[in-house]
Amino acid sequence: MLGEDHSLTADFPKFQTLIQRLLKSDSTFLQDNKRYTALDNEIRELELSNAPIDDADIGLLKQERSVLKDALYQRLLKESALQK
Repeated sequence: MLGEDHSLTADFPKFQTLIQRLLKSDSTFLQDNKRYTALDNEIRELELSNAPIDDADIGLLKQERSVLKDALYQRLLKESALQK
């Protein structure tokens, strides 16, 4: 669906507390999240404004977002396991 919120806290609500902790304590996680959020916002804006962008180009942006999201999710899983 166009214009959906794909923020980490929206997609992974059970990790909300961990996300907030990592954003404050881990500079790599913070930087990766900033890149992910900027990319997600760019994609949402392009979709909602019906911007003239080639399907292949928007596909590449979405693929990059997916790779970043997966890396962030893997980090959340690792940190969550360490806390147990």
